[in-house]
Amino acid sequence: MGEPETWTSEEFGTSHEGKVGVLLADGTEPDPVVYPSNSGAWSSEVAHWSVYDGQPSNGPRAAVLRAVCSCGWTGPEQPLNWKEIGDQPLRRAADDVAGTCVTQWDHHIEDVDRSAIALPTELAELMSKVEEQIEKLPKDAALVALRAARRMEVQASRLAYWPAHDVRRDTSVEEAAAALGLNVDDTRALLARFGNWSRYA
Repeated sequence: MGEPETWTSEEFGTSHEGKVGVLLADGTEPDPVVYPSNSGAWSSEVAHWSVYDGQPSNGPRAAVLRAVCSCGWTGPEQPLNWKEIGDQPLRRAADDVAGTCVTQWDHHIEDVDRSAIALPTELAELMSKVEEQIEKLPKDAALVALRAARRMEVQASRLAYWPAHDVRRDTSVEEAAAALGLNVDDTRALLARFGNWSRYA
């Protein structure tokens, strides 16, 4: 594990990337644990919550797990009961606690979705129906599904071109980001892609 396990939603992507965060007994966040290779030629850094078990070859002992999101949101603290954990591997002993963190992040994403600008009900229902119809296609209609998806892709590019330019002209990127449920960088990238300009312009 070179990276911590993270989760994203399809719509909000890395603007809201979640993971299980760790706090030590003093309330600080631990640094990644560095594991050298046998040859000593390279090393890897691991920040997965399960390595913070206080064992000599691992990181310091975690006192609390909590859900964290790349947007800065953090979930309620979930204390670890080390008397119950004992000598069990932390990954197994605290798996239910980590699962609670995932559920709390799911609730956070639901809040993000509710805070984003709402789609008209008729439009949202129509989009859902199109998705359902494509998913109902039989397995031997894979090419039909691909063509339908491609048509939607083309339509999305065409339909979003002028709105992207209108938003760029009339709305601050911060306001657009809040309405879309994205961070500023991802909003700039989205507008540039739909508006067909360089995101660095």
